[in-house]
Order: sequence, then structure tokens, then C-alpha cells
Amino acid sequence: MAAPRILSVIPPMTQLNTPYPSTAYLTGFLHSRGFDAAQADLSLALALRLLSSSGLEAVHRRIHTLPESGSTPSTRFFLEHIATYLKTIDPVIRFLQGRDPTYAHRIAARRELPEGPRFAALEQYISGQSSDADPLDWAFGAMGLQDQAKHLATLYLNDLADVVRDGIDPRFEFVRYAESLAASQPTFDPLHSALRAPASLVDEMLHTLTEEVLKKHQPTVILISAPFPGNVYAAFRIAQSVKRLDPTITTVLGGGYCNTELRSLREPRVFEYFDFITLDSGEKPLLALLDHLEQHRPVEQLVRTYTRTHGFIHHPEVDIPLSECGTPTYAGLPLDDYLSLLDMLNPMHRLWSDGRWNKLTIAHGCYWKKCSFCDVNLDYISRYDRAETDVLIHRIQSLIEETGQTGFHFVDEAAPPKALKALSSSLIERNINISWWGNIRFEKSFDTELCELMAQSGCIAVTGGLEVASDRLLKLMKKGVSVEQVARVTRAFSDAGILVHAYLMYGFPTQTVQETIDSLEYVRQLFLAGCIQSGFFHRFTCTVHSPVGKAPAEYGVTLERPAHAPFANNDINFIDPTGVDHDLLGAGLKKALFNYMHGIGLDLDVRDWFEEPRTRATARKPTGKNELRRLPRTSVAPDFIERALD
Repeated sequence: MAAPRILSVIPPMTQLNTPYPSTAYLTGFLHSRGFDAAQADLSLALALRLLSSSGLEAVHRRIHTLPESGSTPSTRFFLEHIATYLKTIDPVIRFLQGRDPTYAHRIAARRELPEGPRFAALEQYISGQSSDADPLDWAFGAMGLQDQAKHLATLYLNDLADVVRDGIDPRFEFVRYAESLAASQPTFDPLHSALRAPASLVDEMLHTLTEEVLKKHQPTVILISAPFPGNVYAAFRIAQSVKRLDPTITTVLGGGYCNTELRSLREPRVFEYFDFITLDSGEKPLLALLDHLEQHRPVEQLVRTYTRTHGFIHHPEVDIPLSECGTPTYAGLPLDDYLSLLDMLNPMHRLWSDGRWNKLTIAHGCYWKKCSFCDVNLDYISRYDRAETDVLIHRIQSLIEETGQTGFHFVDEAAPPKALKALSSSLIERNINISWWGNIRFEKSFDTELCELMAQSGCIAVTGGLEVASDRLLKLMKKGVSVEQVARVTRAFSDAGILVHAYLMYGFPTQTVQETIDSLEYVRQLFLAGCIQSGFFHRFTCTVHSPVGKAPAEYGVTLERPAHAPFANNDINFIDPTGVDHDLLGAGLKKALFNYMHGIGLDLDVRDWFEEPRTRATARKPTGKNELRRLPRTSVAPDFIERALD
């Protein structure tokens, strides 16, 4: 049998500023083993096809025929300003790709782009900061021209995304496309119905793009990586197109969604689209599958793979060490076509959407793997394997040579302090000049000395889980940190000039209203003390793979498992006897955090954020009535963080 020609595909929608790393990892690994392998980013390709003059003309033709009753403010504004959109869309894309920086002058003048509903947010960013302050002047000053234009251009694209969602495809979003069809869906019915429904304009464009990459690469095997629920619908659409265009091509699905949601798959209709589905780290299952396709290995010896005919097969074999997985490669991806976006006026938050980052992993899995909310039983957490420092240095140098880019994002579950110390020292000793950021645990090993060393080596930011800023809950979570420790560690990073983003959580089992209020007070003080610059509140979700899901009684809750879940099986509803309405509290937590990230409201009582604003003009400085007016006062001392730092 002829050697396979392998194509790895990133499906819509993932980030638009840099390639998602899964295909780069797999392609680099396959090249190291001598395979004919290529890759394509259909997420970027779809965005560029849609966000073009020809794409907007197609959108206009569809929306123009909609009845007036079905219009929205976004679609009406689009129809009124279609001529200006058609004139500006291609220059805006070139500007965001870094190809036409002088266009920033015209964008920043606020006379070039049509300013639809999304631009109203500009007036809310800094309200309360100063009665006559212009939000863009406040954020960018007199000379921040490129960033100011980039922010305006991002709002412009967000307006267009709303137009596509309102007038073309109600499931469309730039990063969570059709997420509801796949996230925590116990049955395949919603997704299957959507795939059998008439194609939308977005679906038609994706089909055309799939046809183009098949003609270009002529693969015999296509690997489709679905890291998130927001990629799954498009992943199935691509596989559907492949089967219609050339049913002899073997289609394989893998990625984070499969690893968490599809571990008990019993849905035969999935195999109308995919021939195989692999779980966990893809290298070993992929080698076994390719060996099988070349008729060198019986189907019974596949590794962690669902098959059309034999169900799930796991022939136990040792996984390939991280140091032997080859150097990731971006060969074949249009690196100059990615869009640098700036959707929030916060210096830390921009890192996820702005700039091209080479992605690397320092260690597979988590060296802590105890947190009770985490999927500690799954491979991507439980199997810890660290790459040698020399291997990392070689990969860094190879990617710089290949891409010409010196920005790196280390995408670990939590990069180990010892590994970061060794890497930082090696970068300094070898005079390798890069900018890098990554995820860590806020543990005491990150003292002033290590933070200064990391900053000297090029570290610009870290992200980490504070989760619930409550020592009782942190202990229940088995997080292994305290609020005081987090304060000292984050301050050490900030003092070294390293930005800090905190992942925060609410709604953990037995969390009370008092603890929620106290948690926000801790967060307020951390911002006020300059310990953290950015954060995000996540609602706790119980999963079947976490300690809470495995032993709910230990956390004071009872589970409501679905009676029938042949498709996705991950999130579980639970009953918390405290009866706290966390949805109601969550809105206030997110509002407070949004303002804290812009330096607003740090002097307010934290309870004020849970009240409704009186007027639009004071939308970010809440005052007034609400059923939460009887929230308890915080029990945290007003100088708690200050004393912890002293």
C-alpha cells in the first residue's frame, strides 16, 4: 500500500491571531517520523473569506432579502452602510495583518469606518473615570495610534460578526461557533439535525474551502482537531464535505473535546462523518492508526481509538515522551495572514488575541494534579512528562528560524517552577532574546529571585488559578495555596514587571453568599495593591472526571446524572444544599472584574456591583435598587492584602 498523505486541519472557529498548536505539533511529529504531512487552518481561511469585499457582498445579498420583521440593529446598520463596508473591509484586514500600518491614521480619525452598535461600548469603558474624558484618549494617549486603530478595527469586525449571526447563521461567533450544539450534549440529535439541515452561507463557504484544500494537498488521511465545543460543528461539516467529495479519504477526529466529552461514546451516527476518533495525546494513537492503514497492524492493536466497526480499542502501549515528539512546525500555514486584534483596553488581556505567538509545551500534564475541580483522572492532567531544557532550547531556536517570530506562549497546564528556572537560566546564558508567557501555579517557589530571573529571560506575563479567594474553599479544592501566598507571589511577579492574570471561580460546592462577597473583596484588594492586572470569573462546572464528580458526597452535593448519554458525557448537574443563586451573583462578579481591569471602582464597596445602574451614563458605576441590597458586608479586613505583603 502506498504511504499515506496526511493533512491536519484546524476547524472554525479558533483564535485568529495565531495558529492553534495542535496541527503544528502533529505535523512536526509526523515529519520527524518520515511521513508526508501537511496542515491547513480553515478557521483563519473561513474568517478571511467571510471578511472580504466578496464575502460581504454575499452577506448583503442574503440579508437584503430578509423581511423587516427579522432585522436587528446590527443588520439594519449594515444595510444602511454597505457601500462603506465594501470600501473599507479589505484595507482593515490588511491593516490587522500588519501589511498597511499607515492606515491607522485614517481609522483613528474616526471618520473612516462605519461605527455600528459595538462602538457604543467605547462610551462605557471609562464612564465614571472623568466626565469629559474620551475613552480612547484615556487608554492610548496622544501617541498610541496603532493600538487605538487596532481597537477600533476590532470593534468593526465584531459588528460584522453580529451581522452574520443575526442575518445569516444564528450560531456564528468568532471563537465559539455553534458551541451549544456540542457542549454537554448527551445525545447527538441536535448536532445531527444541524448537519442535515440546509447549508447556511457560512457552511457553503466552509465546503468550498474544504474542496480547495483537498485539491491542493490530495490527502489520503485527514486529521481534524477539535479542541473546544465551538469547533465541533465545523469539524463535522468539514468531514461531511470530505465524504461527499472523496469518500476514500480516511477522516480522523481528535483533540481536547474528544478527550473530555467523548470518553463513553456509543453513537453510531458519528461514524457517518468520521472513520476513527482518537483520545488523549495524539502521537501514539496516530502511529498505530497509520500502521493499521498501511496494513502492518491489526485493528485489535489500535491505541485509544474509536472505530466504525469495532467500537473502542485500546491496546496498551507506552506513550511517546515529550522530548521525542519532534519540534512543532508551522510549515504551510500563512503566518502573514493572521489578524492581530485588540478587543479590550487591558494590557494583559490583549495577549490572547494580539500578536503571533509560537506555541510550545514545557511539560505534559500537571505536576500538582490534586485540584478537586479539575479532570485529574485524564491523561492530559495525570501523566506528567517534562521536556529536557536542551530540547526546549532547540525547539525555540528552530521556531525562531522558521517563523522569524520571537514571541512564545508556553501552553502548559501549569509550568513547573524548576523547569522555568532552568529554561530562564539557559535563555540568558545562551543570549537567546525572546518574549514569553505561560500558565503557572501561584506557589511559594516563585519568589522574588525567580521572578526577576524569569523577567530577565523575557517573561512578560503569567496566568494562574486563584480560583475562589477563600482559604476554606481553597483547602476544600486541594489547591495547595492560600490567599496570602497568592498575594505575595503575584506581587513578586508584578514587581519584576511581569503582568499577572488570575483565573477565578464562583459556584463551587457549598460556597456561601458571604464567601462570594469576601472573595470579591480579596480580588479588589489584589488589584488595588498592583498584584494582578487581569482576571476572569468562570462558573464552576462539575465534570465526571473530577474528584467532585467521582465523590460528590465529600463536597456536600448530590449529582443529577443524565439517564441516557450516548454522545457527550462530561458536565454533570448537581444539587448544592446551600441553595445560593450563583447565576445572580455571577453577573455582579463579572461586572466588578471588568471595571477593576480598567482601574475603575476600586474604592467602592464590593456589594455595589450587584446593584443595577440607574442610567446608561453611569453604567459602570452602579448605584440604586436591587433585590441583592441585603447582601452581607465583607468580613475581610480592608488591609488584609496589604498586611500579607508586609
